[in-house]
Amino acid sequence: MKNYNWAVLGTGVIANETAAALQKNGRNLFAVGNRTHGKAVAFAEKYNIGKVYDSYDEMFTDPDVDIIYITTQHNTHSCFMKKAILNKKHILVDKSITLNSDELGELITLADENNVVIGEAMTVYHMPIYKKLNEILKSGTLGRVNLITMNFGSFKEYNMKNRFFNRSLAGGAMLDIGVYALSVIRWFFDSKPDNMLSQLKTAPTGVDEQASLLLSDKEGQMATVMLSLHSKQPKRAMISCENGYIEIMEYPRAWEAKITYT
Repeated sequence: MKNYNWAVLGTGVIANETAAALQKNGRNLFAVGNRTHGKAVAFAEKYNIGKVYDSYDEMFTDPDVDIIYITTQHNTHSCFMKKAILNKKHILVDKSITLNSDELGELITLADENNVVIGEAMTVYHMPIYKKLNEILKSGTLGRVNLITMNFGSFKEYNMKNRFFNRSLAGGAMLDIGVYALSVIRWFFDSKPDNMLSQLKTAPTGVDEQASLLLSDKEGQMATVMLSLHSKQPKRAMISCENGYIEIMEYPRAWEAKITYT
């Protein structure tokens, strides 16, 4: 199997977790780029990375780079993705992969034209617990999935300049935490929801500080979502079936689930 050279764009929390996980498994990132060069140098020294770019734009044209992991804020993703695709680089992109489906559709078309792979680093689709729960549900022991209830609440101080509330940085509950809830729903629903009702409370900047959704698919499965960036609530998912229910606490990065058979 070919060894692929991975470069990471950004040096934030996600980039650090990625580099640390690779080191734990005896691997290293090939290169790093960041808007602040000094931070990229410090990151490379910390994780024994051999190449640091003077300008992160050099990453996109480096012939030795196979894949770029884009870990920057999601309002920058579309621009960086386009640069990578046009330079024939495969890409993994932190959530939310783009700000809307129109952006993503254009980039998927561009990726197909340039024969490159793009993927979203959505935790839910890659963690063993969700794959195992899917196996259990498909076995039929719990019966049909009828209802999914999702809660995710985080208390952020009212600072309208930070990324959570800043509209120019694509802030708001849906893009920050709501995508996790929707991914859980999509993972366990039989098909994509085709009906939705929603309410929201806006922060002074106009982004969604709180949001609620009611979703259903053509099979009649229903889901509720309650999100908040200014109220603490448990990170809790409940999948209600005919013969029992599944509770997942601290999603998306959960390590265990409780199954109650009725």
